[in-house]
Amino acid sequence: MAENIHQLGIKTTIIEASKQVLPPLDYDMAVFLHKHLRESGVELVLNDAVASFIQRDGTVSKVSLSSGREIPTDMVIMSVGVKPEVGLAKMAGLAIGERGGIVVNEQMQTSDPHIFAIGDAVEAKDYITGEAALIPLAGPANKQGRIVADVIAGRKAAYSGTQGTAIAKVFGLVAASTGANEKTLHKMGIPYTVSYTHLGDHASYYPGSSEMHIKLIFDPEDGRILGAQIIGREGVDKRIDVLAAALRRKETVFHLQEIELAYAPPFSSAKDPVNLAGYTAGNIINGDMEVIYWHEIEQLDRESTLLLDVRTAAEYEVGHLPGAVNIPLQELRERLSELPKGKEIIIYCRVGFRGYLAYRILVQNGFKKVRNLSGGWLTYKALLDEKRLGEREQVVQEVSAAAGPAVKPAIKSSNEPEQQTERLRIDACGLQCPGPIVKVFETMQEMKNGDILEVSATDPGFVSDIKSWCDNTGNRLLEIKREGNVIQAVIRKGQIGQEPLESDSSLNRLQDEQNTLVVFSGDLDKAIASFIIANGSASMGKKVTMFFTFWGLNILRKAQKTPVKKNFMERMFGWMMPRGSVKLPLSKMNMLGMGPQMIRKIMQQKNVSSLEELIEQAKQLNVQMVACNMTMDIIGIKKEELIDGVEIGGVATFLNAADQSGTTLFI
Repeated sequence: MAENIHQLGIKTTIIEASKQVLPPLDYDMAVFLHKHLRESGVELVLNDAVASFIQRDGTVSKVSLSSGREIPTDMVIMSVGVKPEVGLAKMAGLAIGERGGIVVNEQMQTSDPHIFAIGDAVEAKDYITGEAALIPLAGPANKQGRIVADVIAGRKAAYSGTQGTAIAKVFGLVAASTGANEKTLHKMGIPYTVSYTHLGDHASYYPGSSEMHIKLIFDPEDGRILGAQIIGREGVDKRIDVLAAALRRKETVFHLQEIELAYAPPFSSAKDPVNLAGYTAGNIINGDMEVIYWHEIEQLDRESTLLLDVRTAAEYEVGHLPGAVNIPLQELRERLSELPKGKEIIIYCRVGFRGYLAYRILVQNGFKKVRNLSGGWLTYKALLDEKRLGEREQVVQEVSAAAGPAVKPAIKSSNEPEQQTERLRIDACGLQCPGPIVKVFETMQEMKNGDILEVSATDPGFVSDIKSWCDNTGNRLLEIKREGNVIQAVIRKGQIGQEPLESDSSLNRLQDEQNTLVVFSGDLDKAIASFIIANGSASMGKKVTMFFTFWGLNILRKAQKTPVKKNFMERMFGWMMPRGSVKLPLSKMNMLGMGPQMIRKIMQQKNVSSLEELIEQAKQLNVQMVACNMTMDIIGIKKEELIDGVEIGGVATFLNAADQSGTTLFI
């Protein structure tokens, strides 16, 4: 209902007394829906129940919540669940169960064997727990009807129970589940364990792949499947159906590894997400990987534990567990000596796969106490963001309650001149991160305080990026919504009643902050990452200095040969090193130069800015690029060989920038 009403252009609020929507899901899966609902423009109020309705002129005008908050409204839709209609059954003297449904046996006979009952009104057996359950779904009801017909006709037939397979569309996402959830199993005292996997619905190199989140619940001893939950955009229905069929046949996670499913790049991968969920769960049961779960992180003794982030430096910089040490997976074997063998090491990556590889490396090198974070940073961050949002909302509620009724704003004087504002539109569709943010930043530079900017983008990360950008730069995000794959944001430059953005003290303080990057590598992939981080920081209004030394200097060399005087050794260095950004190799899978060509081709197809475009973008954003004078002397690079806009500096230049920096990265 919320989705349809919202799409009619009506402001919509969902009020939920519990901490999550869709109770068949566990909380750690529902948080993905919470984020999506908010990003879609629906206000979501959790952990707050309706206390009363305030009427005006005979109709409801406000909803009053337990917290004291009042929400103005023109219409209220009550969706508080269902209960069986058993009036007729009671009149007939039939037995009613503890859950309020009609008691039936496997042949769907009531306490009177000549009377049958089916559908939403009956208490059917839960297929996993064996307990009586109320599961009002059309599929089970129809199957029960056929069984009753067979029994009446004299055939042997029995209903073996309901596993509650269900699916729902939530704006652009799909949520599905089958079998028992953690809440039920914990309540019943049934042993279980879980695994999280985050996988593409089809091959990532084929256009249009989107991520799906799978939670598999299984018996820790034999691996029997007890339940599954999936959140995603495409392909959720066919995966939950496969898992539901396996659960009905009492199969194990090891059977999932063997299931042969249809594969072609537009539809799946050679190892389908169902297979990979089975492999991950099998690794846990077989002891190939010990795991730790998101809710256990805060309980760790930090004195005896080391958190190891094996993602890239760029990923680490965007966000990480507090106190975590960053050693990228590709560097791990060479840096094992940096890790203490006397401590437990908790590994994590984005989704868990690199963490698994790192786990195997450590275990095979004599580390005894190692665990991998199931679901990785993606699962943990989704729950962390939800927790922080809940804490902020709690503070707002407490402050609002203490402040009392809101004060009506003063009427504006008719003599006060109206501020003339302009409304600009930009199309950032097709641009990948940080392209949309950079385009917003550049446009904002030409706008005056109070002007409105409308932005269209297709980069999925733009929703989170633009919110963070507005928070950090003192601008106001008025609206953000999705229309298909297009994200539309409306931003006001500055805040109402503030001085112009350029004189805002908080922004000036932000602009005084500086990020420094030491670019040591001459690899294409690392060069691209360096400039993406630099341009993203500059778009946040920060002063950015990039200090290029040793092989990183090759990024700044001109592509064409420049006539300069060099000695024999300097000419040798010049001959052996790549001439400029277009000749840079990849750090992995270079394949005699084929790798860089493939990367550049894919970047072009996906509208990701090339390295050369990123360098030009950095110049426009006033990123300071400094070439190390000492290194230039050592390897014989002359100033005339460098691209325009590069300064020459020494270690003092770098140290001065680093001293003023909030962040210094070595790439």
